[in-house]
Amino acid sequence: MFKVSPKLIAMLNALPRSEEKAFGGTSLTSHRQSFCNQRRRLATKLQNPRLNRITFHTLRHWKATMEYHRTKDTLYVKQLLGHKNINNTLIHTHLVTFDNEEDFSCRTAATVEEARGLIEAGFEYVTDMADVKLFRKRK
Repeated sequence: MFKVSPKLIAMLNALPRSEEKAFGGTSLTSHRQSFCNQRRRLATKLQNPRLNRITFHTLRHWKATMEYHRTKDTLYVKQLLGHKNINNTLIHTHLVTFDNEEDFSCRTAATVEEARGLIEAGFEYVTDMADVKLFRKRK
């Protein structure tokens, strides 16, 4: 499950269709076959046979790993993946170490408006120093 923007809904509604389903009455098998064909063509074009090993489940593992790396919150990832048991989430979330684990962008704010702007941009408050608030965000 994922959130869909109103703009995407409008674009989907604008598509010509003969059925109620957004992508026609095709089966899951035909979607999978289409994905496999595109993947095979791309692997041949780029001369990279490793691309043939990518599956929908691989993309699910990747999303779980990236979300865990971004948030460091396994419960959030559990909810995102729709798991009932945290052990299933731990299987999907590869606890890897990234090279830039401790790289941050740092900013300062002297006014409330500047601080609000930084928080809205994803920065987190760290401390006050010489009447200035310090913020950081992972790169």
